[in-house]
Amino acid sequence: MKITIIGTGYVGLVTGACLAELGNDVFCLDVDQKKIDILNSGGIPIHEPGLAEIVSRNRAFGRLKFSTDIAASVAHGDIQFIAVGTPPDEDGSADLQYVVGAARNIGKHMKGFKVIVDKSTVPVGTADRVRAAIQQELDAAGKEAKFSVVSNPEFLKEGAAVEDFMRPDRIVIGCDDTPEGQHAHTQMKTLYAPFNRNHERTFWMDVRSAEFTKYAANAMLATRISFMNELANLADQVGADIEAVRHGIGSDPRIGYSFLYAGCGYGGSCFPKDVQALERTARDYGQDLLILRAVEAVNDKQKHVLGNKIVARFGDDLSGKHFALWGLAFKPNTDDMREASSRVLLGELLRRGASVAVYDPVAIAEAKRVLALDFADSPALLQRLRFAADPMDALAGADALAIVTEWKAFRSPDFAQVKQQLKAPVIFDGRNLFEPAIMAEAGFEYHGIGRSVLTRA
Repeated sequence: MKITIIGTGYVGLVTGACLAELGNDVFCLDVDQKKIDILNSGGIPIHEPGLAEIVSRNRAFGRLKFSTDIAASVAHGDIQFIAVGTPPDEDGSADLQYVVGAARNIGKHMKGFKVIVDKSTVPVGTADRVRAAIQQELDAAGKEAKFSVVSNPEFLKEGAAVEDFMRPDRIVIGCDDTPEGQHAHTQMKTLYAPFNRNHERTFWMDVRSAEFTKYAANAMLATRISFMNELANLADQVGADIEAVRHGIGSDPRIGYSFLYAGCGYGGSCFPKDVQALERTARDYGQDLLILRAVEAVNDKQKHVLGNKIVARFGDDLSGKHFALWGLAFKPNTDDMREASSRVLLGELLRRGASVAVYDPVAIAEAKRVLALDFADSPALLQRLRFAADPMDALAGADALAIVTEWKAFRSPDFAQVKQQLKAPVIFDGRNLFEPAIMAEAGFEYHGIGRSVLTRA
C-alpha cells in the first residue's frame, strides 16, 4: 500500500519505518530540512534500539523515502498519517497547530479519496477539527474530493518502540459509519492485516472513543506510578520496604506488577503532557479530574525526593560538595530528556553550590543542549558540571552517588571499585536498583525510595 507519514519525529519515524518493513511504499514528510538531510544521509535523529537497521534496510529497498515536498507527499499516500508533535500549550492543553496545519496541506493538494489518520496523541474532538480544516481548503479551492478521518493512536514505549509496533498488544482504530468511513475501515483493515494473523488485535470503535482511549491509558499508568511513589514515601517513614509491598500487592491478578515501581518521578514526552491535556479537556466540559490533579502534583513533588534526601544527609548548603550522577535520560534506552527527573536534581545540586559529574550511555549530547536552556539564566552554574566518559569516571572523588535512570549498565557495578572511587560510600538510588541489605553488608550507606529498612552500613 502507498502510505504517507507526516512528521518524522519519534512516532512518525517508527511508524513509517515499520510499515515499510512490512512491504508498504512509505513516503515520510517533514518540514525540517536538517532532519530530512540526516535521514537521507543514513543517519537517525533519535535514539531507538533497532530503528537504524530498519530505516537503512528499507531505504536500500526503495520502500522508504524522506522529503520536504508537501505536494508529493499528499499525492503519494492513499493513507495519510498525521504524526506531528502536539506539545503542551501554556494552559496545559495540547497545541494542535501542527496537526491542523498538516490537515490544511492535505486539503490544498489532495485530488482523490484519502484516508487521513490521526496518529499523534490528540484530545477528543480533534478529528472534527482535522475534517473541518481539510474541507475548508477544498471549498476555498472549489474542489470536490472524498475523504475520511480516522483515529489510530500509538501505544509505543520509548526504548522498545520497534518491538511494540511489530508485536502490538492492541491496535485501536476509530472510524465513523459513513460510506467514506466504511471505505477507510477496509483500508485500515488491509493495512494492519499482518498483525492479526495469529489472533485479532484490532479494537474498532467510534472516533472519539479512540481518541479518548490513548489519554485514558496514559493517565492510568501515570496514576499507578504516582500512587506507588506516595506509598514509598510513607514506607520510608513507617519503616516498611516498598519492594516487599510491591510484590505483595502485585501478586493480586486484579492489580498486577506493571508500573508499580517506586522511583524519583516519571518524565518523557507522553505522561506529563497527556495527563495535563486530559485535565484541560475535563475543565472544558465543566469537570475537575481530582485524581489526575493529584497524580501530577505527586509526580512534581517526587522529582525533588532525591534532592531532599541529599540535603537531609549533607545540609542545605552544598558548597564544596561533589556528587556523581548516573543517568540523565527520563528512562533507559532513549536519549529523551523531556521532563527528566535528572534535570530537577541537577538544578537543586548546582544551585545549592555543589559540583556534579554526570554519565549517561546515550543522552550526553541531548543533555548538553537541554541543560544549556535550563540554565540560560545562570550559565555560570554549568561550569560546575562535568560530563564523564564512563560510570567510574563520574565517581572519582564524589561525596556520594545518585542514580536517576535505570540503565542495565548500572545494575551490577563492581561495588569494590565504586567504593574505592567515592570519597564516602554513600548512594542515593532513585530507581531502587540495589538491595538495601546487600548494600549495607558491602559497607555502603544506601538511600533508596521507600526502602528505609537496613539503609545504613
